Amino acid sequence: MPQRVTSASLATVLSAALLTGCGMLGSSSAEEKTRTVTVWLMENSASPDFLKKFTAGFEAENPGLKLDIQIQPWGGIGPKIIKALQSPTPPDVIEVGNTQVAQYAVGGGLENLTLEAMRDLGSDDWLPGLAEPGSINDAQYGIPWYAANRVVVYHKDLFEQAGIKEPPADREEWLRDTRKLNSGGNQGIYLAGQDWYTLSGFVWDEGGELAVESGGQWTGALDSKAALAGMDFYKKLQALGQGPKDADEEHPPQRGVFGKGKVAQIIATPGTAKLIEEKNPELRGKIGFFPVPGKSAKRPGTVFTGGSDLVVPRASDQRRAAVKVVSALAGDKWQVELARAMNYVPNKSKLASAVGGEEGVRTMAKGAKYGRATPSSPKWGDVEANNPIKPYMTKVLGGADPKTAAKEASRSITTTLQKVGE
Repeated sequence: MPQRVTSASLATVLSAALLTGCGMLGSSSAEEKTRTVTVWLMENSASPDFLKKFTAGFEAENPGLKLDIQIQPWGGIGPKIIKALQSPTPPDVIEVGNTQVAQYAVGGGLENLTLEAMRDLGSDDWLPGLAEPGSINDAQYGIPWYAANRVVVYHKDLFEQAGIKEPPADREEWLRDTRKLNSGGNQGIYLAGQDWYTLSGFVWDEGGELAVESGGQWTGALDSKAALAGMDFYKKLQALGQGPKDADEEHPPQRGVFGKGKVAQIIATPGTAKLIEEKNPELRGKIGFFPVPGKSAKRPGTVFTGGSDLVVPRASDQRRAAVKVVSALAGDKWQVELARAMNYVPNKSKLASAVGGEEGVRTMAKGAKYGRATPSSPKWGDVEANNPIKPYMTKVLGGADPKTAAKEASRSITTTLQKVGE
């Protein structure tokens, strides 16, 4: 995983800023004229109502600055951002997936926002699953914007019928309860065989990694003892339902399977419950949530944290204005507004209570404290493009030797991460 910025690093950055007299958030009389800040945000990341309120509020607080927020589709966004970063006139602020920061930073196309992160934005309290992928070699390039992570979505009636009064507090209790639920024509859990994001959480809980970095080289690590223990737990849990061993959670969509009323649990984001209820109104009020259980009752399990970071292209000629936009979007006021509007987890754990009225978001926030992200190698996207973790999981669930299958998958990951010049 990428290194977090240390206090020593901050001292170095602050000293440099003071010596050069560069107040990065300062202003000058030359900036008083009206300037336009171009912001690329992804489709459906924020509601039109939120963007309208934010634009009005930001422009009122920053006379002389106008926002041009341009909504981008997710499809094909990677090459489009790379092209923009190579342009002499890129947008001034770009929203990127939290696991994508490394691939955009590696070419030197992003501004180093370490000073702002620590001095102005309270980076010590950021959710690790959002902050870590944005920190490359002790420098913060991505500023966390919002987070979403998986929880256990469960059918309250089926739990009641099985005599389960409280959600499980740890893994062993989770297995026991799921065995009880897996009877009478009901599935204890629907867990697709290739849900590798869920597997990642189990691997991290055991102290393992998907890949590790040493001396600038990344290698696959699914064959470690800890990673294999995570896969072993996944296999035990997956067997307590009828999820396919050779497909992921979207083939078929697990929300559709749950909606038939015979599945006690799925692992998904809370927003999935809303989609289920829209298609199956008879389930309204019957769906609950609890954090993915950990190895002990002391804390929830580790989960993959998805979400977005905000970056500033180095070629932007509106750096100070761009930083103001990022600081506002990532600041406490608008974080709470966005979380309430979109059922997200705010970027700071201390803000979770501000959106705790909704059960799903409250549950998600508990797990987000222990969130992680995929390896910060700029080539991790290439691993996912032809994901060797999925067939590895299918082989193990089908009875193959776990160690042998894990070594094969790890070799494939290593080969991809160590490719040169691609």
